Amino acid sequence: MVFPTTSLYGLAVDASNPSAVEKVFAIKQRPVNKPILILVPDIRDIQNLVRDVPLAAERLMTALWPGKLTLIFKAGSNLPPSLTAGTGKIGIRLPVYPVARLLVHAAGRPITATSANISGQTGCSRIADLDSAIAAAVDLILDAGPLEGGAGSTILDVSEDPPVLLREGSIPLSTLSKIFIIR
Repeated sequence: MVFPTTSLYGLAVDASNPSAVEKVFAIKQRPVNKPILILVPDIRDIQNLVRDVPLAAERLMTALWPGKLTLIFKAGSNLPPSLTAGTGKIGIRLPVYPVARLLVHAAGRPITATSANISGQTGCSRIADLDSAIAAAVDLILDAGPLEGGAGSTILDVSEDPPVLLREGSIPLSTLSKIFIIR
């Protein structure tokens, strides 16, 4: 399914279903060594998906979730290997955009949240810009009109101590540094 997030449209499938996750890789033509992040319906769901929740992650989640912050954790053993792309890590976000929040709550489980574009191409903030190959490959498209576009989520690896900034996005490093020391 194609669904709206704050900035761009994404591809959602049940993150616990290995064949559905593999279909996302195929639709996006995504290299199998690039993991896919997931959205969770509730902060409490993280405990079942990761090996541990470091103190830095707890502080960041309390201060900035729901929001445009993706945290990278050491993945739990119950996640499909294709989801983590063999890295042993999983990116997780608690969505802030109302439609994405409702979707993940309705699913009652984690869903994928990779951008709805062919890998290496620009993501789309309007359904009219959705690649026709993606539109033809999905079962459903939720059109919420034009999205704000712009910077994606900030990505922070909290499996490292101190956490490592992988991508500065919507949340600037200066905001993160007020909460916890980042390298």
